[in-house]
Amino acid sequence: VIVIGGGDTGADCVATALRQKAKSVVQFGKHPKLPDTRVGDNMWPEQPYVFSLDYAYEEAQAKFGEDPRQYSIQTTKIVADKNGKLKELHTIQMEKVKNEQGKFEFHEIPGTEKVWPAQLVFIAIGFEGTEQPLVKHFGVDSKNNRIDATYGEYTTNVEGVFAAGDARRGQSLIVWAINEGRQVAHEVDRYLMGSSVLPK
Repeated sequence: VIVIGGGDTGADCVATALRQKAKSVVQFGKHPKLPDTRVGDNMWPEQPYVFSLDYAYEEAQAKFGEDPRQYSIQTTKIVADKNGKLKELHTIQMEKVKNEQGKFEFHEIPGTEKVWPAQLVFIAIGFEGTEQPLVKHFGVDSKNNRIDATYGEYTTNVEGVFAAGDARRGQSLIVWAINEGRQVAHEVDRYLMGSSVLPK
């Protein structure tokens, strides 16, 4: 199993793969490994950006003897076998550097290409917002790629159109999506039926 994406969702994918008896698990992240201690531009009271082993990585290390994360790595190609089944991923190492404007860019490092055998890939990269063609088709208002809907009511500017979860609040935890999903189901039921017995 290969997990593409270094965040919390990726960690959950690693843990789930372990519990489903994966033969091996690797997680690809685009950023470099965090330092063991705070660096100069990460002073208190900011959250410390330091290396740690979350629950998923502790479990992987206990099972396989090493941290499953690969840092500063970019997938360049996904390859299938002759039957169309996933066979391997091709990667290259990346370098994070500041450009002349002081912004970070990622540059490929020639000669660091690698082929990884794989049977299953989870893509756990950042949510960039709702798909705008669908939003525009319905005439729904959005801001910063998020549907404009009031928390608790989930109504949009279009009668009978509701929005909840990441589409409304932006990238967040699954527990928020579940919570808002239950609440919006109640609101939709109330809209359609005049009242609702669904939990909120």
